[in-house]
Amino acid sequence: MTVMKSMIPQKIHCFQHVAFEDLGCISHWIDQNNHLLTCTKFYENHSIPEPEEYDWLIIMGGPMGIYDEKEYPWLEKEKKAIKEAIENNKIVLGICLGSQLIADALGEKVYRNPEKEIGWFDIHLTEQAKTDSLFGENSAEHMMVFHWHGDTYHLPEKSKHLAYSTCCTNQAFLYKNNVLGLQFHLEVTEESIGNMVLNGGNELTGGKYIQSGSDILAQTKYIEANNKTMFGILNILNPL
Repeated sequence: MTVMKSMIPQKIHCFQHVAFEDLGCISHWIDQNNHLLTCTKFYENHSIPEPEEYDWLIIMGGPMGIYDEKEYPWLEKEKKAIKEAIENNKIVLGICLGSQLIADALGEKVYRNPEKEIGWFDIHLTEQAKTDSLFGENSAEHMMVFHWHGDTYHLPEKSKHLAYSTCCTNQAFLYKNNVLGLQFHLEVTEESIGNMVLNGGNELTGGKYIQSGSDILAQTKYIEANNKTMFGILNILNPL
């Protein structure tokens, strides 16, 4: 992979599951590069475009699980659409729940992690990640990122295992160089992280890897570095 940015506008479609988990800094990158954004907001509408109508599919996080189809019946259609996007060689980026949905679409098991991981914790990059330019200047080091998940997954077959944490082994994977799953939230802004704490406060019940809302909000100094890494990843995924 080479770190180059395309000047060709891309059609990017977003799957958003709840109002308080939006694109964050990714929306700034889309605007700066004059890409075209459309969005399926499953909490408002269930209209899903056909694969030929977009170049990218970005799948955001949410408090539901991939197995909660009885409560969220639109999950069935979303899973089908994600599988079709992958089969049509679209650029697919999944964040948190989004990464779990990608793993599911690739035939892997998604299940409860032994511990929830909520707050600012280090991820460590694997040897495979260190030989790839995806994480840029951080590719030889660990980095502090924001987490909010209770589930994990088995790595998809033939994917690259990119990152792990003390709490959760499978934090990131790359499949065929165009499908990326991230369990963590590089996209967060001060506004979005505040909204997540506000709307998900019932989960901040204490635990080995669960920080308090005040501790989370006190560590926003890491946001700038996270966003820089997110921009670098998007530039690498972006086709010439």
